[in-house]
Amino acid sequence: MRVEPQYQTGRPRRRGFGNLRWLILLVFAGYAACQWFGSAQTDPYTGETAHYGASADEEVQLGVQAFQQVLGDAQAQGALLPPDAQVSQQIRGIAQRLVEKVPQVAADLAAANNQAAPESYRNFQWDVAVIQSDEANAFCLPGGKMAVYTGLIPVAQNADAMAVVMGHEIAHALLRHGSQRMAQQKLVQMGQMAAGIAVGDMSPQQQQAVMAALGAGAQYGLILPYGRSHESQADAVGLMLAAAACFDPNEAVPLWQRMGELGGGQRPPEFASTHPDPANRIAALQAMMPQAEAFKAKYCGAGAGAGSPAP
Repeated sequence: MRVEPQYQTGRPRRRGFGNLRWLILLVFAGYAACQWFGSAQTDPYTGETAHYGASADEEVQLGVQAFQQVLGDAQAQGALLPPDAQVSQQIRGIAQRLVEKVPQVAADLAAANNQAAPESYRNFQWDVAVIQSDEANAFCLPGGKMAVYTGLIPVAQNADAMAVVMGHEIAHALLRHGSQRMAQQKLVQMGQMAAGIAVGDMSPQQQQAVMAALGAGAQYGLILPYGRSHESQADAVGLMLAAAACFDPNEAVPLWQRMGELGGGQRPPEFASTHPDPANRIAALQAMMPQAEAFKAKYCGAGAGAGSPAP
């Protein structure tokens, strides 16, 4: 019996495209690996490997541009306090004490990690603005431009706790976390582009499911843990900075207890947050106190204490 040959009907198969797709994916992977590992350096403040997506000079310029936008918005809303206001002067005084100790703390932490003292902060253009707002927040942009919202003052309650917060924010800039986030975002974007090529032959429903799974994996496996790591690093460096500037580092514990109570104390679980769980954060800070007390004794002498009133 003769068997007739079977012919496939419908769209002809594109035999060569599958190999091309894999070639493109390999190119993406190689480029991503070169970008990621090529940007790796040892962070002198922590001794850990860090990846940077912009130069220190580029960060400063980006920070200046962002700060100008912040000031413009605050002025338009009538929320920018003048520099000669009492609160502004007090906040500026805290900032000045912290900034003055940056070279010493940077050198000490680098030496502890067998690294050369960092130099990137020398190009910082330090400044601080106070903005009228109910928001309990502060930030320091890359390059040293800071803002403190007046809603933080009743939560801080005293200058020592305010110095802990401001030291934490300054530490983000010193650690170049903005540039590190840029490197991370580039890696995620390249992964998304590669995934888009990989799912090209799938149905729309399958593509959506795969991209959603990859997005969740990047969020919980990379972005959120990266954020928590940055917060912990800033806690450590900021605490040493506040202590070296002769503020009481022990005020960090009640401060973060009060911060944890904001909003009724309700927050997502740690794995779903960019910040450490408040209880874990406090435990880590308590473990750092001997080192912080040593910084304070070194730069402020025995028995130095602040106990400063609230701004």
